[in-house]
Amino acid sequence: MAGALEGITILEFASYVSGPYAGMLLGDLGAEIIKIEDPKTGDSFRGWGAADYSATFGSVNRNKKSVILDLKSDDGRAAARALAAEADVVIENMRPGTMERLGLGWDELSAANPRLVYCSITGFGRTGPYADRPGYDTVGQAMGALLSVLTDLDNPQPMGVSLSDHLTGIMAAYGILGALMARHTTGRGQMVDTSLLSATLAFLGENAARYFEEGDIPNRKTRTETAQVYAFVAGDGKPFVVHLSSPPKFWEGLCRSAGHPEWIDDERFKTKADRRKAYDTLHAGFQEVFKAEPRDHWLGLLRKADVPSAPIYSLDEALADPQVQHLGMITELPHPKVGSVKLVTGAVNLSDTPIAITSPAPGHGEHTEEILARIKDRTTKGGTGEAAQ
Repeated sequence: MAGALEGITILEFASYVSGPYAGMLLGDLGAEIIKIEDPKTGDSFRGWGAADYSATFGSVNRNKKSVILDLKSDDGRAAARALAAEADVVIENMRPGTMERLGLGWDELSAANPRLVYCSITGFGRTGPYADRPGYDTVGQAMGALLSVLTDLDNPQPMGVSLSDHLTGIMAAYGILGALMARHTTGRGQMVDTSLLSATLAFLGENAARYFEEGDIPNRKTRTETAQVYAFVAGDGKPFVVHLSSPPKFWEGLCRSAGHPEWIDDERFKTKADRRKAYDTLHAGFQEVFKAEPRDHWLGLLRKADVPSAPIYSLDEALADPQVQHLGMITELPHPKVGSVKLVTGAVNLSDTPIAITSPAPGHGEHTEEILARIKDRTTKGGTGEAAQ
């Protein structure tokens, strides 16, 4: 069955995470993703693993075709312009001004292809006082205030996942899909512009709204107290969480599961506002109880009482969980050099135009000849070899 973006061609001038992740999401939906890479090393992520297959590179570059173009050469730039003239979308995550200096900026490419959707991903925006700064994931997390609500600011620790990079990739894909829909009405493409800073800050809309209303600067504990979220370590050393939210039955179920039904009517904990003020007292009290038995014991009682709760899984535990297995979240693809590779699948299901993962990340320049053959007559010197040197 054809994917939702079948027939859409996307040129990706991007490396590392944000741009490639956006391209991968759209490729899962059926678009043809042509990844333009330099002749020497290609995407820098190719060097973040084994020579035959970099898992880091593979995690954001499935369902793509790799084309080598030397954008420092006239032939390489001519080939890139010819491909863009026939493409639906361009994705780039270079520093502001780089694509313009190469003659591959929005103004030039859209003049030749008015239907083109051009997505530019930067660290801090295309203009402004920080536009020229290098933007990387942790910088985006820090300046977008995301890190401030994820870590203890008295003992700050960076995160173990590239949150801002992936968020920005999602926002870029979201913007591209909107622009493609608008093109159905207007017949014209448009510029899509996002950044690590803007995507990260937009993701904190809930925290910002509360700050605007109350004036209190949120930190890591703010939401845990407001939403009554707890994390405990059971007697076997295994961690788990409880999320009480608003319904009183969850609070009552937690108290009964912990063997303290009298806490339900305790004046210190009567209302949600009371429990928010007494958060540290409650956490200490429950933790003292939960250290007496293993995690599965407590999770069994909590589930029986319909209290939202879950083990804090390590990645291997999450991947092995029966529900994850049921959802088909792991796929295995043949690979020409390492036999096969495993990947986590996409997160959405479309009933009529399902996403599809058909190929692992491509080899460096694997599809150069195939793709450049399409525009052979449009390049000034015609030689696919010259463009690909």
